Amino acid sequence: MAEAANAAVSSEVLPLAQALIRCPSITPEDAGAQAVLAEALSELGFTVHHVRYGAAPDGPVDNLVATIGNNDGPHFAFAGHTDVVPTGDRAAWSVDPFEAVVADGQLVGRGAADMKGAIAAMVWAARARLEAGLPQGRLSFLITGDEEGPAVHGTKPLLDWLEARGLVPDLCLVGEPTSVQRLGDMIKIGRRGSVNAWLTVRGAQGHVAYPHRAHNPITDLVAILAELKGRLLDEGTDWFQPSNLEVTDIAVGNPATNVIPALARARLNIRFNDQHSGTALEAWIREVVARHARSADVDVRISGEAFLTEPGHFSALVADAVREVTGQTPELSTSGGTSDARFIRRLCPVVEFGLPGQSMHKTDEHAEVDDLGALAQVYARILDRVFEAA
Repeated sequence: MAEAANAAVSSEVLPLAQALIRCPSITPEDAGAQAVLAEALSELGFTVHHVRYGAAPDGPVDNLVATIGNNDGPHFAFAGHTDVVPTGDRAAWSVDPFEAVVADGQLVGRGAADMKGAIAAMVWAARARLEAGLPQGRLSFLITGDEEGPAVHGTKPLLDWLEARGLVPDLCLVGEPTSVQRLGDMIKIGRRGSVNAWLTVRGAQGHVAYPHRAHNPITDLVAILAELKGRLLDEGTDWFQPSNLEVTDIAVGNPATNVIPALARARLNIRFNDQHSGTALEAWIREVVARHARSADVDVRISGEAFLTEPGHFSALVADAVREVTGQTPELSTSGGTSDARFIRRLCPVVEFGLPGQSMHKTDEHAEVDDLGALAQVYARILDRVFEAA
């Protein structure tokens, strides 16, 4: 689209993006962000539901479902989150992280890239679609305030809420910042799974000069970690990079040079592809630990399973819209961390597409103002393709 036209769209998307950023919605605080979004959607005719889950310390969490249309056609959903990560050292920012300043063509603020800019673009796209006529079908927004945190009181229970009311989408697009170098260069069609494990190995404390009277848990822990790290989990697949285990912490906390400690702890993470399941990896970890240290404690948490939305009609539809607006042919990828798409895939096919993410979670997080307009137009074309094909 011509630069002037894109600038006009960007100027329409920008105010809502700024209003959202000005709400310091650090997980699990909402700080008014969903009220801002609810007002914008209500003005378009959406029915808005506010759904709250959880209690302190990880809650309560505010979630939002907004829907418009009927059941006479496809049900398409935009999904995302209004919560953001902490700012870190605010003095290191060039501007107030919640002021939403525009400088040198960039919208600077916490959440600009991840992902309040994308939410504003979604609202613009919804407006454009509705101005062209109410679709034969249903358009929804599924917005959580618990994506950046434990992800316990957000999208997971919200999906149950949708099922109970017969509001299950047929297709869903998550607006995570998937682009890498420039808008349109990458779409996510899947994600690796993630497992965290905490290991506590017990020994018998004693004097280092009398090791036969003690049992050093560090020796056992080192052997456990060596075996776990030494296994080649797989060599990757057509769509996934190889699974990988990383030791993320080792702690003993022994201040004495002449004491064999009684405890040694470690933490590890596995990012795994669809050749594994979280439960199978947990069983393997427990088996290795038990062989080296029978009295050890193992705490495993599975953050999500690997999933793949097989390339096909939906990914092609999104890729075509990206190409038409940006001129980019997007790579279909499963790289990166986890997102709430790992939960949504239980109900329907899901892909992710959004702004460039180089600055997300960093000091001076930002989004190009021109990219806001272009992203809104991509989203609008996706809606046109979904509903006009019905």
